[in-house]
Amino acid sequence: MEKFLRVESVGMKFETKKGDFVALTGIDLTIRKGEFVSLIGHSGCGKSTLLNLVAGLLRPTEGAMLLAEREIAGPGPDRGVVFQNHSLLPWLTCFENIHLAVERVFGAGESKAQLNERVSRALDLVHLTPAAQKYPHEISGGMKQRVGIARALSMEPKMLLLDEPFGALDALTRAHLQDELVKIVAAAGSTVLMVTHDVDEAVLLSDRVVMMTNGPAATIGEVLEVGLPRPRNRLALANDARYMACRRSVLEFLYQKQLKEAA
Repeated sequence: MEKFLRVESVGMKFETKKGDFVALTGIDLTIRKGEFVSLIGHSGCGKSTLLNLVAGLLRPTEGAMLLAEREIAGPGPDRGVVFQNHSLLPWLTCFENIHLAVERVFGAGESKAQLNERVSRALDLVHLTPAAQKYPHEISGGMKQRVGIARALSMEPKMLLLDEPFGALDALTRAHLQDELVKIVAAAGSTVLMVTHDVDEAVLLSDRVVMMTNGPAATIGEVLEVGLPRPRNRLALANDARYMACRRSVLEFLYQKQLKEAA
């Protein structure tokens, strides 16, 4: 297995007024190039903390993290991050929001025309070319998230990091964007780490589901190999025995093993 991302014996401790709070302990995780991995667990289990560590927004208090054999020492364009809040600048158009990221990464070595072409390709990838000149307040929540994904992919990151990207959307929009994300990731050949609370989302999208134990001092409890062939169709999987078995495994971990231990 090619160890594209390596998280080795990582722990994370925060200083608080009441003393040290141990959020994560003994995290060991490897992700292959082109793999889609989801992190799932109850609130407070450190899913977003682990994602922020991989993003370089936090530094671990112990252990090491490497991406493509280089130490993760801070934020960088090799990791594109999409949060639940789309974080678009309201005074810029969709095109300009993406262009800002492209210019920062490639501006020193490419012409204006080349930068514009990168933005156009990113918009086309998420099927938003007609909305290029619209402002965030002129488009739907789902479209804003697609702009956020396009902005992250426009930087040609080695890895895409998603922190509950569809959590604030209604069920129908969420389902549509999940299906779109599968296509976008396949077209871009992205390696993905996603935080989610949604069991069906995790199983539908992922190659592996990493299940976190309850915090504090959370760690990886179990890892599920999904093993469903791609491309995946949510309607076809609705009665698929393999899909239901994967879904049941995650639910059993979350609502039997973890809740039982918490009690």
